[in-house]
Amino acid sequence: MKRVYNFSAGPAVLPEEVLREAAEEMMDYRGCGMSVMEMSHRSAAFQQIIDEAEADLRDLMNIPDNYKVLFLQGGASQQFSAIPMNMMKNGKAGYIVTGQWAKKAYLEGQKYGEAIKLASSEDETFSYIPDCSDLDIPEDADYVYICENNTIYGTKFKTLPNTKGKPLVADVSSCFLSEPVDVSKYGVIWGGVQKNIGPAGVVIMIIREDLIPEETPVENTPTMLKWKTQADNGSMYNTPPCYGIYICGKVFKWIKKMGGLEAMKAHNEKKAAILYNFLDESKLFKGTVRPEDRSLMNVPFVTGDKDMDAKFVKEAKAAGFENLKGHRSVGGMRASIYNAMPIEGVEALVAFMKKFEEENA
Repeated sequence: MKRVYNFSAGPAVLPEEVLREAAEEMMDYRGCGMSVMEMSHRSAAFQQIIDEAEADLRDLMNIPDNYKVLFLQGGASQQFSAIPMNMMKNGKAGYIVTGQWAKKAYLEGQKYGEAIKLASSEDETFSYIPDCSDLDIPEDADYVYICENNTIYGTKFKTLPNTKGKPLVADVSSCFLSEPVDVSKYGVIWGGVQKNIGPAGVVIMIIREDLIPEETPVENTPTMLKWKTQADNGSMYNTPPCYGIYICGKVFKWIKKMGGLEAMKAHNEKKAAILYNFLDESKLFKGTVRPEDRSLMNVPFVTGDKDMDAKFVKEAKAAGFENLKGHRSVGGMRASIYNAMPIEGVEALVAFMKKFEEENA
């Protein structure tokens, strides 16, 4: 069996240990004679799977008791609508636009009330995080929204915005479980799992209970998009994405086995430093993000020549480095180095980049 080094931004690399365990249990999950893919979501076996997954996630993130954990479908993009539907009591919210996904959320918010752009880094192609220490936030704003790690552009909030008492809503899809977080600083912290936790098809919502409305402020909110519907039914108002939740649960146990989120942070900082240090010294390749705002998860870089970029991506693929082409909206290259990417993968990539530079610079 030959495994490539997969630098995809998502769906992305998963721990080999988790994949092997899932393969062993594919035909017969713990003696029940069937796969998790086949079992009823109302069965005792699946209830144990989802209960353990939530317990392990709460343990990993030290989630306070007054926060609900929901395992939902629809991906992160569906919550661009669900958030204002559930939270816009005053019909007004602030958005910090630092990339394509935050911009999409901001545009979606405009459909349900007054979405105010508090700050943006679009003036420099989202290559930095704007100063958010003293934003002009309306007194009656219902929340402040951010995308904490910008997958496409490779930026990360190192300091959370000063929301002046308003609930902070953060999409953490591409930095979920990459480092410790203080959940109590957020009103809602959430993300799709397909980048750092599991297969596509699951979104995890961690919501402070007082922000789950009895009645949604937006009239005719679909039943499935009401957080109370999901919270009251333990994420099982309808059939949940069972197999995806099962894999997420295995990844949670793998992270705990690896030493938890402090260990993940150290692991990710070490990997990122190898790649960023090379980019800072390279004569051919260069990073595209201000150093102080660089993501540990997504590293975009360019040569400055589109043809050279294309040549690099082609030769890298032939050498076993997959999915290094940058997002279609920005071009260049991007290496996503999530938790499950081994240090050896980043070291091998840098060695290949050095060789390519020697041959082409």
